[in-house]
Parts: sequence; structure tokens; C-alpha cells
Amino acid sequence: MKPLLDAIRPTTILEPEKLRSLLDLDLVVISETFQHTGSFKFRAAYNVVLNRPESEFVGVSSGNFGQALAYACKLLDRKCTVIMPHNSSKVKVDAVQKYGAEADLINVNEVSRVERLEQLRQQRPDAYMASAFDDRLVIEGNSSLGDELVDLGLDAIVIPIGGGGLISGTVEAFERANQTVEIIGAEPAMANDAAKSLAAGRIIPNKFEPQTIADGTRTLSVGDLTFPVIQRGVNSILEVSEEKIVEGLKLYFTHANLKCEPTGALSLGAVLQNVDQFRDKRVGVVVSGGNVDPEVYARLIANG
Repeated sequence: MKPLLDAIRPTTILEPEKLRSLLDLDLVVISETFQHTGSFKFRAAYNVVLNRPESEFVGVSSGNFGQALAYACKLLDRKCTVIMPHNSSKVKVDAVQKYGAEADLINVNEVSRVERLEQLRQQRPDAYMASAFDDRLVIEGNSSLGDELVDLGLDAIVIPIGGGGLISGTVEAFERANQTVEIIGAEPAMANDAAKSLAAGRIIPNKFEPQTIADGTRTLSVGDLTFPVIQRGVNSILEVSEEKIVEGLKLYFTHANLKCEPTGALSLGAVLQNVDQFRDKRVGVVVSGGNVDPEVYARLIANG
């Protein structure tokens, strides 16, 4: 695999005193909002494009992986198309297009992302179909974040989970370092396929794309490659209400001076919903990204 770390920005580590005092927790905020394209997804996307020979890439994304793939393709001079739900965040659609990629907008109630991907696979047989999470190169790219966390002395890390790419990469980073840490997933209660799957010991997909405010987790299921890693390395998955997601987003704004997207607030929302579980622990909460429409963000901050 070609070198990756020299192309990405180090994550931002914060210990915001106001937020720590409010919650009475030894809380460490791990923010990927300042990563290239505003989320951890650049780690994965760049690793994929860097290590594949194809000249064209097709991805499926509600936004963050799409713009990360688009930017990676721009940097490495490749063609890119991103299949996106028609109701994706405008700021994410605009970013995909700004980086020179085609945003292929679909109504997921009429055609699924999987169906559209198969259509493009037939039309463009020489293109690489890039999964946002279920790809070894994605997991390996995401593990670069975990590599940065192994020396923080954390007892537990809470990580947003959609398809499972980030949490799987974190598991593998700590396995490489031969370090033990409690790794916990944070998932919207209305999109709880990962929690159900972990409990059942098999993948149980959502029947429909869940319309949670945490749009980065609107996946039908975890991946065939990520699920075994989750099974062996994730201690638990906490289901978070929409209200606690918004509360976490607002607390980052008011008590840490940090703007994040709703998906990025999932980890803090999980902690807020289960505070006693984290007493007497040094706990890291991963903020996965900061890309959110200004109008949506302002409404959530003002009214919830």
C-alpha cells in the first residue's frame, strides 16, 4: 500500500474545560472537522484512489464520502461520479461539484443507491466502484485516525457508526498497537441496524433508508467486511435519540466553540444519554465531521 499519512491532516484533540466541568467527566474531544473536506472520510477516500489503478471512480454517499472521493480524485487527476440522495445536504452536494465531480442525484424512494450503483457499473465497466465503508482500503485509511489515538491514555472511545468503516479502522489500529481500550459505537436509535446486528450475531439491515438527522448514518446496514471487525473489537453500540444528537451539537457550540454536523455529535449524544457509564473513565468522543448546511445548523442551535 502506498503511503497515506503525509497526505492527511492530524486530528484535532481538545479538552474543553467548560464542557468537561458541565458533565463532570474526563472528556477528550477528537475532532475531524478540520480534516481535508471537513470529515474523516478523506482518510478513506484518498487511500482508495491512491492505491487503485483505475482512472474513474464511482461512489455512493449522502455527502461526506462523496466530497472526500471527489477531492481525492481531483488531487490525483481521476474522474469521479458520486451517487447522492436528492435530499442530501446542499453544502455537501455543492462541495462534490466544486471539486469537479458529477453529483448523480437520485430519489431513494424510487431507486435505491444499490440499484443506481449497479446501473452505473453496467454503463462504466472500467470504473472502480468505491464503497464508503465496505472496502479494505477504506478501513485501512480510517485506521490512520486510530493510530493517532493510541497514545492518549483513553479508557474508552465513542465513535459514530453508520456503515462501520471508521469504528472498524479504529479497532484495527488498536490491535496493531497491541493496546486495549473500550470501543463503543454511537448510532441513532431510529437507524439502529448495527446495534441489532451486533446483538444478533448477524447483519440485520434497515428495511428503508432511515431519515435520521444524522445523515451520515443513513445506511441500510453495516458492511460484510466491517461487521466481523465490529464483532471482535466493539464492546457495545449505544442507541441515541434525535434529541440527544441535537443536544450534543448545541453543547459543542456553546461549551467547546466547535461547529459540527449532527452525525459528528452522535458520540457526545451517546455520552449524554449514558453519563454514569463514563464516570471515572478518560473517554474520547470522536467528532466525525463538520459539514452542515448553515440554515440547518442555525435552526438546530436556536430551536433544536
